Amino acid sequence: MFLLLFFVLQSFNIQAHTFMTTPATLQKGDTIAILATARKNLDDNLKPAIDLLHSWGLEVVIGSTIGLDNNQLAGTDEQRAADFQKQLDNPNIKAIWCVKGGYGTVRMIDLLDFTKFKQNPKWIVGFSDITVLHNHLNTMGYKSIHGIMPVTVARATPEAVESLYLSLFGKKLDYSIPSDGMNRTGKATGEIVGGNLSILYSLLGSPSAIDCKDKILFIEDLDEYLYHIDRMMMNLKRNGCLESIKGIIVGSMTKMKDNDIPWGKNAVGIIEDVTKNYNIPVIYNFPAGHIRDNRALVLGDIVTMEVTDKTSTVEFK
Repeated sequence: MFLLLFFVLQSFNIQAHTFMTTPATLQKGDTIAILATARKNLDDNLKPAIDLLHSWGLEVVIGSTIGLDNNQLAGTDEQRAADFQKQLDNPNIKAIWCVKGGYGTVRMIDLLDFTKFKQNPKWIVGFSDITVLHNHLNTMGYKSIHGIMPVTVARATPEAVESLYLSLFGKKLDYSIPSDGMNRTGKATGEIVGGNLSILYSLLGSPSAIDCKDKILFIEDLDEYLYHIDRMMMNLKRNGCLESIKGIIVGSMTKMKDNDIPWGKNAVGIIEDVTKNYNIPVIYNFPAGHIRDNRALVLGDIVTMEVTDKTSTVEFK
């Protein structure tokens, strides 16, 4: 009887660990906070984002970090954490939209207390450096949205904007794109995790590192040397991440750099080389990342990806 109870409890713990909490969908009249967790935002550039939210029937609160100037950062680590904490704890704020990426979120993540967030989960939205928050939330069992940010609204495609709306308001996401010639065909279902490859790499070994087991891994990056991409992919491989995933979705690899002596492969070629021995489907050039057509992804959601010679589809639960 004791052993039976033990295994039942173990099974419950496993299920509890894998269950992801979905924050409440937004309704007209709800309020979104715009703030900075990383790079400073001094320009008067938020009108397109504010107008967009108003057109959706939402109210806007501008965080105290907007306009703060601490070298590259939007204030000190303590100021950025305090602003985020204030919006995190406020039950009237239904989503937090990070204004831009850059670098700095990792410097404040350990200053945050998620106790009240767990009592009243809300959507955290952004990409690039916001991958720190996405992965930290994922380890706690909460979904978040990888998508456009306030400073990218003006140049985002209509499809990217619409996908953020669908994500926030609880509408179903489905993507179907022409297959890239480098794709690896197949079908897989699993929880989608990931974000910016450089950030994923930097979080390995920390409390915010993602668990790759049985997941669909999404990666994208910007302005990296090609040999850095190889190093980061090899690190994922040596950490066992690639051994246990069900599929890979590769977003934009934008403005990659090479040395005077060429590495010999572009970013897609590097990823293909590192992952070629794994029998999993792979989508390349998916419309997400540091591009205008940055489609939203609900990280932590269950997705089914199917890759054929002609079409690649990603369907969210």
